[in-house]
Amino acid sequence: MEKPPENIEVFEQNAAEYDEWFVSNEFVYRAELEAVRQLVPGGRGIEIGVGTGRFAAPLGVKFGVEPAMNMALRAKKRGIAVIRAVAEQLPIRNNSFDFALFVVTICFVPEPKRALAEIHRILRPGGEIIVGIVDIGSFLGEVYEKKRRDNKFYRPARFFSTEQVVEMLSAAGFSDFDFRQTVFDFPQNIKSPHPVKVGFGEGGFVAIRGRKV
Repeated sequence: MEKPPENIEVFEQNAAEYDEWFVSNEFVYRAELEAVRQLVPGGRGIEIGVGTGRFAAPLGVKFGVEPAMNMALRAKKRGIAVIRAVAEQLPIRNNSFDFALFVVTICFVPEPKRALAEIHRILRPGGEIIVGIVDIGSFLGEVYEKKRRDNKFYRPARFFSTEQVVEMLSAAGFSDFDFRQTVFDFPQNIKSPHPVKVGFGEGGFVAIRGRKV
Protein backbone atom coordinates (compact mmCIF):
# COMPACT_ATOMS: atom_id res chain seq x y z
CA MET A 1 0.00 0.00 0.00
CA GLU A 2 1.36 3.40 -0.97
CA LYS A 3 2.42 5.57 1.95
CA PRO A 4 0.36 8.79 2.27
CA PRO A 5 2.13 12.15 1.82
CA GLU A 6 3.77 13.75 4.86
CA ASN A 7 1.02 16.33 5.36
CA ILE A 8 -1.46 13.47 5.93
CA GLU A 9 0.84 10.83 7.44
CA VAL A 10 1.85 13.02 10.38
CA PHE A 11 -1.79 13.32 11.47
CA GLU A 12 -2.52 9.66 10.72
CA GLN A 13 0.26 8.57 13.04
CA ASN A 14 -0.23 11.21 15.76
CA ALA A 15 -3.98 11.73 16.01
CA ALA A 16 -4.04 11.22 19.80
CA GLU A 17 -1.23 13.73 20.38
CA TYR A 18 -2.95 16.24 18.10
CA ASP A 19 -6.24 15.84 19.95
CA GLU A 20 -4.52 16.25 23.34
CA TRP A 21 -3.26 19.72 22.33
CA PHE A 22 -6.79 21.09 22.67
CA VAL A 23 -6.91 19.85 26.27
CA SER A 24 -3.49 21.07 27.35
CA ASN A 25 -4.05 24.43 25.60
CA GLU A 26 -7.68 24.83 26.64
CA PHE A 27 -7.81 28.63 26.76
CA VAL A 28 -6.08 29.06 23.40
CA TYR A 29 -8.56 26.59 21.91
CA ARG A 30 -11.54 28.35 23.48
CA ALA A 31 -10.38 31.71 22.10
CA GLU A 32 -9.89 30.31 18.59
CA LEU A 33 -13.25 28.57 18.72
CA GLU A 34 -14.99 31.79 19.72
CA ALA A 35 -13.29 33.72 16.90
CA VAL A 36 -14.61 31.21 14.39
CA ARG A 37 -18.03 31.04 16.07
CA GLN A 38 -18.54 34.79 15.59
CA LEU A 39 -18.28 34.37 11.82
CA VAL A 40 -20.32 31.18 11.35
CA PRO A 41 -23.69 31.83 9.66
CA GLY A 42 -26.77 29.66 9.88
CA GLY A 43 -27.57 26.88 7.46
CA ARG A 44 -25.99 23.62 6.35
CA GLY A 45 -22.26 23.55 6.98
CA ILE A 46 -19.24 21.36 6.37
CA GLU A 47 -15.65 21.51 7.63
CA ILE A 48 -12.90 20.78 5.14
CA GLY A 49 -10.00 19.24 7.06
CA VAL A 50 -12.26 18.42 9.98
CA GLY A 51 -9.45 16.72 11.91
CA THR A 52 -10.78 15.25 15.15
CA GLY A 53 -13.89 17.42 15.09
CA ARG A 54 -12.72 19.93 17.70
CA PHE A 55 -14.23 22.86 15.79
CA ALA A 56 -17.08 21.24 13.87
CA ALA A 57 -18.69 19.48 16.83
CA PRO A 58 -19.14 22.45 19.20
CA LEU A 59 -20.21 24.67 16.29
CA GLY A 60 -22.96 22.27 15.26
CA VAL A 61 -21.37 21.37 11.92
CA LYS A 62 -22.49 17.85 11.05
CA PHE A 63 -20.36 17.11 7.98
CA GLY A 64 -16.62 16.99 7.44
CA VAL A 65 -13.90 16.03 4.99
CA GLU A 66 -10.71 14.44 6.32
CA PRO A 67 -8.04 12.32 4.58
CA ALA A 68 -6.38 10.88 7.72
CA MET A 69 -8.33 7.85 8.95
CA ASN A 70 -7.34 8.08 12.62
CA MET A 71 -8.38 11.72 12.73
CA ALA A 72 -11.65 10.93 10.95
CA LEU A 73 -12.49 8.18 13.46
CA ARG A 74 -12.21 10.64 16.34
CA ALA A 75 -14.40 13.15 14.48
CA LYS A 76 -17.00 10.44 13.91
CA LYS A 77 -17.08 9.75 17.65
CA ARG A 78 -17.96 13.44 18.08
CA GLY A 79 -20.96 13.01 15.80
CA ILE A 80 -19.51 14.20 12.50
CA ALA A 81 -20.35 12.43 9.23
CA VAL A 82 -16.89 12.28 7.64
CA ILE A 83 -15.98 11.89 3.97
CA ARG A 84 -12.46 10.55 3.38
CA ALA A 85 -11.00 12.89 0.77
CA VAL A 86 -8.53 15.72 0.20
CA ALA A 87 -9.48 19.38 -0.08
CA GLU A 88 -8.29 19.67 -3.68
CA GLN A 89 -10.73 17.02 -4.90
CA LEU A 90 -14.01 17.07 -2.99
CA PRO A 91 -16.47 14.28 -3.87
CA ILE A 92 -19.38 16.66 -3.26
CA ARG A 93 -21.95 18.08 -5.68
CA ASN A 94 -21.99 21.73 -6.69
CA ASN A 95 -23.97 24.16 -4.53
CA SER A 96 -24.41 21.69 -1.64
CA PHE A 97 -23.65 23.77 1.45
CA ASP A 98 -24.41 27.18 2.94
CA PHE A 99 -21.00 27.53 4.56
CA ALA A 100 -17.67 25.75 4.91
CA LEU A 101 -15.05 25.87 7.64
CA PHE A 102 -11.38 25.63 6.66
CA VAL A 103 -9.73 26.06 10.06
CA VAL A 104 -5.92 25.75 10.31
CA THR A 105 -6.00 23.52 7.25
CA ILE A 106 -4.94 25.77 4.39
CA CYS A 107 -1.33 25.68 5.59
CA PHE A 108 -1.24 21.88 5.21
CA VAL A 109 -2.84 21.67 1.76
CA PRO A 110 -0.34 21.19 -1.10
CA GLU A 111 -2.52 23.16 -3.55
CA PRO A 112 -4.42 25.79 -1.53
CA LYS A 113 -5.74 27.67 -4.56
CA ARG A 114 -7.25 24.50 -5.97
CA ALA A 115 -8.74 23.67 -2.57
CA LEU A 116 -10.39 27.11 -2.33
CA ALA A 117 -11.80 26.70 -5.84
CA GLU A 118 -13.31 23.38 -4.79
CA ILE A 119 -14.85 24.91 -1.68
CA HIS A 120 -16.28 27.71 -3.83
CA ARG A 121 -17.81 25.07 -6.12
CA ILE A 122 -19.62 23.18 -3.34
CA LEU A 123 -21.09 26.32 -1.76
CA ARG A 124 -24.46 27.67 -2.77
CA PRO A 125 -24.64 31.19 -4.28
CA GLY A 126 -24.01 33.61 -1.44
CA GLY A 127 -22.49 30.82 0.65
CA GLU A 128 -19.63 31.62 3.00
CA ILE A 129 -16.20 30.23 3.81
CA ILE A 130 -14.51 30.70 7.18
CA VAL A 131 -10.75 30.21 7.08
CA GLY A 132 -8.74 30.02 10.29
CA ILE A 133 -4.98 30.63 10.22
CA VAL A 134 -1.95 31.28 12.35
CA ASP A 135 -0.92 34.55 10.69
CA ILE A 136 2.74 34.36 9.68
CA GLY A 137 2.86 38.14 9.92
CA SER A 138 2.10 37.96 13.65
CA PHE A 139 4.42 37.32 16.60
CA LEU A 140 3.01 33.79 16.85
CA GLY A 141 3.41 33.05 13.17
CA GLU A 142 7.07 34.03 13.32
CA VAL A 143 7.64 31.61 16.19
CA TYR A 144 5.84 28.77 14.40
CA GLU A 145 7.86 29.37 11.25
CA LYS A 146 11.16 29.34 13.17
CA LYS A 147 10.45 25.99 14.81
CA ARG A 148 8.73 24.47 11.79
CA ARG A 149 11.63 22.19 10.82
CA ASP A 150 11.92 20.79 14.35
CA ASN A 151 8.20 20.11 14.88
CA LYS A 152 6.63 17.07 13.22
CA PHE A 153 3.25 18.77 12.83
CA TYR A 154 4.58 22.04 11.40
CA ARG A 155 7.26 20.52 9.12
CA PRO A 156 4.91 19.98 6.14
CA ALA A 157 3.12 23.30 6.74
CA ARG A 158 3.32 26.58 4.83
CA PHE A 159 2.11 29.50 6.91
CA PHE A 160 0.38 32.44 5.23
CA SER A 161 -0.38 36.01 6.17
CA THR A 162 -3.95 37.26 6.33
CA GLU A 163 -3.31 39.35 3.21
CA GLN A 164 -2.07 36.31 1.28
CA VAL A 165 -5.16 34.30 2.22
CA VAL A 166 -7.48 37.14 1.22
CA GLU A 167 -5.70 37.37 -2.12
CA MET A 168 -6.23 33.63 -2.72
CA LEU A 169 -9.85 33.85 -1.61
CA SER A 170 -10.47 36.76 -3.98
CA ALA A 171 -8.94 34.82 -6.87
CA ALA A 172 -11.22 31.87 -6.04
CA GLY A 173 -14.33 34.06 -6.26
CA PHE A 174 -14.94 35.22 -2.69
CA SER A 175 -15.52 38.78 -1.47
CA ASP A 176 -17.13 40.82 1.36
CA PHE A 177 -14.47 39.82 3.87
CA ASP A 178 -14.82 39.99 7.64
CA PHE A 179 -12.14 39.24 10.23
CA ARG A 180 -11.75 38.17 13.84
CA GLN A 181 -8.48 37.89 15.74
CA THR A 182 -7.40 36.43 19.07
CA VAL A 183 -4.42 34.87 20.91
CA PHE A 184 -2.43 37.94 21.90
CA ASP A 185 0.31 36.14 23.85
CA PHE A 186 2.32 32.95 23.59
CA PRO A 187 0.20 29.84 24.30
CA GLN A 188 2.28 28.83 27.33
CA ASN A 189 1.47 32.19 28.95
CA ILE A 190 -2.28 32.05 28.42
CA LYS A 191 -4.08 31.08 31.62
CA SER A 192 -7.54 32.45 30.81
CA PRO A 193 -9.58 32.93 27.63
CA HIS A 194 -8.32 35.75 25.43
CA PRO A 195 -10.76 38.26 23.95
CA VAL A 196 -11.82 38.19 20.32
CA LYS A 197 -11.41 41.44 18.39
CA VAL A 198 -12.65 42.56 14.99
CA GLY A 199 -9.93 42.89 12.35
CA PHE A 200 -6.42 41.50 12.14
CA GLY A 201 -2.85 42.61 12.73
CA GLU A 202 -2.53 41.99 16.47
CA GLY A 203 -3.64 38.44 17.15
CA GLY A 204 -1.72 35.29 16.32
CA PHE A 205 -4.90 33.52 15.21
CA VAL A 206 -7.12 35.09 12.56
CA ALA A 207 -10.52 33.91 11.28
CA ILE A 208 -11.47 35.20 7.82
CA ARG A 209 -14.96 35.04 6.32
CA GLY A 210 -15.65 35.48 2.62
CA ARG A 211 -18.84 35.22 0.57
CA LYS A 212 -19.23 33.35 -2.71
CA VAL A 213 -19.99 35.70 -5.59
